[in-house]
Amino acid sequence: MAEILVLADHADGVVKKVTLELLTLARSVGEASAVVVGAGADKAVATLAEHGAVKVYVADATELDGYLVAPKVAVLAQIVGDVAPAAVLIASSAEGKEVAGRLAVRLDSGVITDAVGLAADLSATQSVFGGGVIVTSKVATGTPVITVRPNSAPVEVAPASGEVVAVTVALSDADKAAKVTGSVEQARDARPDLAEAAIVVSGGRGVGSADNFTIIEALADTLGAAVGASRAATDAGWYPHQFQVGQTGKTVSPQLYIANGISGAIQHRAGMQTSKTIVVVNKDPEAPIFELADYGIVGDLFTVVPQLTEEIQKRKA
Repeated sequence: MAEILVLADHADGVVKKVTLELLTLARSVGEASAVVVGAGADKAVATLAEHGAVKVYVADATELDGYLVAPKVAVLAQIVGDVAPAAVLIASSAEGKEVAGRLAVRLDSGVITDAVGLAADLSATQSVFGGGVIVTSKVATGTPVITVRPNSAPVEVAPASGEVVAVTVALSDADKAAKVTGSVEQARDARPDLAEAAIVVSGGRGVGSADNFTIIEALADTLGAAVGASRAATDAGWYPHQFQVGQTGKTVSPQLYIANGISGAIQHRAGMQTSKTIVVVNKDPEAPIFELADYGIVGDLFTVVPQLTEEIQKRKA
């Protein structure tokens, strides 16, 4: 079977869920191999092997963490040149897209971003034009470089050999042009990461104030979900901008998306309409977001959401 490279997204060896999804997707079209770059790379091997990586290419030189995305591009380019894989899969995050674009230029290959599905012939399903059109695309030149949205595939345990292949790369002066001069660990709550969450509960203009977002948070916590917000809510200062869902915020594709008090502006719909199941709570029956809803409730969110939270808590008891 053709080898499919997956760039592992990890933090000091702790592999992120999206990488395990990419391994599942890679196994569906070929033989999955993982590429781990940076400190703690050796700690990630066992997890990657458990989820189907036949080979794990490890580049753990200390200097690779001292610069921005260029070292990852250099590592991937060298491996592609050595093993000629059928494709390279990368998580569709801000960093992932930059790595993909730079890699495609270096390889003189085509690149596809924000894929939500991948066929056996390596054609990718994409949501484009602000989420208004679903297309199937295929790279025509070189080794396909494809970024995939989180939650586009399930996480499946499929133990493989996980053969470790050490990779040594000499960085060029260009690779060292942007240097990391310091880092600050961002404080996080116990909720899952918005981009990777299986369930997202979002609030919009209808929430009315920052204080009222506690209603949204309570429902999210009951479901073990992430909290999202529309642009109207974040622009009003009711919720931090890093939780904005939409074309100018984060793109999410969870199993369940619950939109509360969100009218459904096109930029918001572009960021969430590939969700598997969409539930809408809005008192305006003409709100455009109902066009996307699998289940819609016409009602006041201040009545509906607390009742929903209470009922879920009862069933969990």
